[in-house]
Amino acid sequence: MERVVVVGAGQAGASLVAKLRAEGFQGRVTLIGQESVPPYQRPPLSKAYLTGQMGLERLFLRPGSFYADNDIDLRLGTPVAAIDRAARVVIAGGHSIPYDQLVLTTGAVPRRLPGAIGGDLRGVHVVRTLSDVDAMAPEVVEGRRVLIVGGGYIGLEAAAVCATRGMQVMLIEMADRILQRVAAPETSAWFRALHGRNGVEVREGVGLTRLNGADGKVTGATLSDTTEHPFDMVIVGVGIHPASRLALAAGLKIDNGIRVNALGRTSDPAIWAAGDCACFPYRGGWIRLESVQNAIDQAELVARNILGAGTEYNPHPWFWSDQYDVKLQIAGLNTGYDRVAVRQAKGSGALSHWYYAGQRLLAVDAMNDPRAYMVGKRLLEAGRSPAPAQVADPGVELKTLLAG
Repeated sequence: MERVVVVGAGQAGASLVAKLRAEGFQGRVTLIGQESVPPYQRPPLSKAYLTGQMGLERLFLRPGSFYADNDIDLRLGTPVAAIDRAARVVIAGGHSIPYDQLVLTTGAVPRRLPGAIGGDLRGVHVVRTLSDVDAMAPEVVEGRRVLIVGGGYIGLEAAAVCATRGMQVMLIEMADRILQRVAAPETSAWFRALHGRNGVEVREGVGLTRLNGADGKVTGATLSDTTEHPFDMVIVGVGIHPASRLALAAGLKIDNGIRVNALGRTSDPAIWAAGDCACFPYRGGWIRLESVQNAIDQAELVARNILGAGTEYNPHPWFWSDQYDVKLQIAGLNTGYDRVAVRQAKGSGALSHWYYAGQRLLAVDAMNDPRAYMVGKRLLEAGRSPAPAQVADPGVELKTLLAG
């Protein structure tokens, strides 16, 4: 009986073992997680869970009974020390766990501030795991002062939650503008204005020189413009990097994550990878996607390929971000865009930004405009590109773009 071991009990790992059983796999399945709780959703952590609108049980991806009912050996609170490729065993929790097929769904870890500039002070937080948010929650109190370091989506979402809770919020971004790496200037400007209306002080082109503290607790910050400010807490949102330490130590090929082929297989034919940790071929290059959608879709594809499907991964990326009462929905990847068509929905505050390379549609940012998002997503999946002038004309009904 074949044995499949999955290391990493996040969204990808949980999706993969469930798909194996749904596809009729009868062999042994082991899912190993470093955290002590069953696989859970990450997106609500810093929003609904932090604000008390969602309890712990609702975070879980599956009921606790699911794993036992489906004969999945779920091992929680079990860090994996090493992979022995020659013996085909995983060393975890003091035990050697044999495998015929191994899948790495180890996800990613947040980038932290160096201890030399105060990153180890109490009151300095990252947002990634349940324990991260549990540690942060008691400090998210009305009237307190918080510094958000990083103007990407994680930083902006944290700023929105803190502002909504009545905190005094300053957000700094070392680049010229927030969202510079992932969005057009038009989207950056829209979100800068949104946060300004909600009382967040957004400072662009400003970095962090050091965090100041007393008795091991953060008390403020010195910024790159030499100004000093008092703060009660700091939230760091400066990106994540793939959790590829185990794979590297095992001698697997690493390049911006664990390198896999289009099937999801690593440089070792008995080892696969999926989710945030996996770098895969995409449109003539290599890419690593950090999204719930990718974690699920790639993991399920790997499960099918372990069973012999032989299907190559061809994703149609989509993402979302919730800030205040705004839902940003993104379809596609805007890499290589050279123009942006702006569409203002008639009679509402809904807005969408359509990214083009020449006449080819690449991606859509839709702010409170689910119709633009869905039409854009369907156009991208079909490989169709309406003219930018059509998209920008509010007199052109979106649904006609699908029929054209």
